[in-house]
Amino acid sequence: MKAYLVSLAAGVVVGLLYSVMNVKSPAPPTVALVGLLGMLGGEHVIPLVRTWLAASLH
Repeated sequence: MKAYLVSLAAGVVVGLLYSVMNVKSPAPPTVALVGLLGMLGGEHVIPLVRTWLAASLH
């Protein structure tokens, strides 16, 4: 969890620097990031369902 927080903090700092320097961020558009978040979520659905099914069978 610490690595995620450090990564988020670093991203915020870089975003602030870009804003101060009036430079456009090279990051993909927000809609692409939302799609990526959906992909990551979908990637975890199948193992989660398998775990739930295995627990309900015992």
